Amino acid sequence: MVVGEKTKGSSNPAWLLRYLRCLPFSFSSSKSVNPSVSKKDQEKSQRKPGGWKAMPYILGNETFERLATVGLLANFMVYLTTFFHLDQVYATNIINIWSGTTGFAPLVGAFISDAWWGRFKTLAFASIVSFVGMISLTLTAVIPSLHPPHCTKQELLKGQCVGPTTAQLAFLFMSLGWMSIAAGGIRPCSIPFGVDQFDATTEKGRRDINSFFNWYYATFTVVILVAITLLVYIQDSVSWGIGLGIPTGLMFCSIILFFLGTRIYIHVPPEGSVFNAIAQVFIAAYKKRHVEVLHQSDSGAAELIEGGLYDPPLKETTMFSKLPHTPHFSALDKAAVVLDGEVDVDGERKNKWRLCSVQQVEEVKCLLRVAPIWASGIICFVTMSQQGTFTISQAQKMDRHLGPKFQIPAGSLGIISMTTIGIWIPLYDRVIVPRLRKLTKHEEGITLLQRMGIGIVFSILSMVVAGIVENRRRASANLHASADGVAPMHVMWLAPQLIFMGLAEGFNFLGQIEFYYKQFPEHMKSVANALPSCSMAGASYLSSVIVSIVHKSSGGHGRPDWLSNNINAGRVDYFYYLIAGLGILNFIYFFVCSSRYHYKGAPIVDNDDTSTKADVELKGIKHADI
Repeated sequence: MVVGEKTKGSSNPAWLLRYLRCLPFSFSSSKSVNPSVSKKDQEKSQRKPGGWKAMPYILGNETFERLATVGLLANFMVYLTTFFHLDQVYATNIINIWSGTTGFAPLVGAFISDAWWGRFKTLAFASIVSFVGMISLTLTAVIPSLHPPHCTKQELLKGQCVGPTTAQLAFLFMSLGWMSIAAGGIRPCSIPFGVDQFDATTEKGRRDINSFFNWYYATFTVVILVAITLLVYIQDSVSWGIGLGIPTGLMFCSIILFFLGTRIYIHVPPEGSVFNAIAQVFIAAYKKRHVEVLHQSDSGAAELIEGGLYDPPLKETTMFSKLPHTPHFSALDKAAVVLDGEVDVDGERKNKWRLCSVQQVEEVKCLLRVAPIWASGIICFVTMSQQGTFTISQAQKMDRHLGPKFQIPAGSLGIISMTTIGIWIPLYDRVIVPRLRKLTKHEEGITLLQRMGIGIVFSILSMVVAGIVENRRRASANLHASADGVAPMHVMWLAPQLIFMGLAEGFNFLGQIEFYYKQFPEHMKSVANALPSCSMAGASYLSSVIVSIVHKSSGGHGRPDWLSNNINAGRVDYFYYLIAGLGILNFIYFFVCSSRYHYKGAPIVDNDDTSTKADVELKGIKHADI
């Protein structure tokens, strides 16, 4: 079983899969053995009990790290604007940059784990760092010298509160930095480390792995619900110190549990990183940039000269499939050109950084072919990143009461989009896809690229609706001119835009996960699983850039900028329309890229009259009609 593999009839909520399936790692159904590891060490690894005895320690460690991160991000905008007295734009940029850094960090953690430390050491180090970061963040709420002085509600509304000092901000940034480092180690290692505890070569082991995922889904569901409801409520209504201190205390308990299980774990040694193989292709191609390579023939089919390109057969022990040579990105073929003295008498290459196999080159080409499609996801996710920033600002200036006494925390509104995904995915999988399958004769109802395109459309609609709602909210607030600036408009008016955001994620994000998984060779599943996470990270950075540009260039002539700290004076609706406009341009770009995309393994023919068995098998997916 491979992480990211679609299970028939699966209805796991996408808001779980967004974390589970975008981690930069992969594992196959049989444990691979590193030939560089001694037989004694391998036998020692096999003697470890592992299994379900190790699960409380592993699941506890992952659960509490997620509880801290998700609970913090859900309400962090409120913390920065009301407790640290930061203006709206500055707080938004902090969240976007931190989210982007945390999204890319698992790539580094996966490389360190695969190449040097192994999963256990990486998890141990990251868990301790996570605890340090959480302690530091909790101290910013508890120790008066680490946060700005308290101010009244009226002072906050008038913008008269004293902001944080440079030292206070530095301590806050340091805390966030520790948590990003911790996420980089925990997220790519926790699930595969859990799978390492079972013997996937046996039927019982495979059943246990499936049960492990079910338990993981269940615990993560509880984490999400607790983080965006109970923790957010405590932070808003009781105390930030307690709201941040609870997950910190739980993280301490999880570290103790994790190390108590040391003698129980099965420790699989590091096996090397896929990123090395990618780097080898680019470096070898650069070193041979002046070497002549035979390009495709006049018929358009790729040709190989015997001895020209290094194309050894795959080893019998490998589970990977052989990729055919393609003429795309022909400059990379230079990396596989055999020069005098580069291959020994046994046919083995002497230097992997000077000579790469055709298989290795084609794997990198798969990555490059997917890159334009991947880039389209960044702007799509810019829409989703607004849930934790300006949507929260809108909610704070709306009527959030449910009954006379209870008030919905602004940070808890994200549950609307999560609920949408949780309802939509099983409905789509069990009801809509079977009906589409009858109409389109396609196994998945519609192609994955079509699914991603629909997600982009929903992301555009979410911003259009958000702009319309914000325009009405702003007009209502200014018309009634209440002392606190709250519009007499219920917060559930934000539900439509959040529902559209959930549908955008359900179509585009999950479509990306499955698309990358199917289009990447087995050896690069780790990269495929990492790409959606990188899209979200890139979206956070891009959102920060857009916010900064709009903040500096809008307004003027006595008018506040669109993203003014006083949301009733600004024009956040214009900001939403701007993102919708970028989304339209992005959709056009995606349409062009997807219509020209060449699927992995699809043959290149010389004319329209030529067809092969592979053509028939790939009919319906070779070109996606968006």
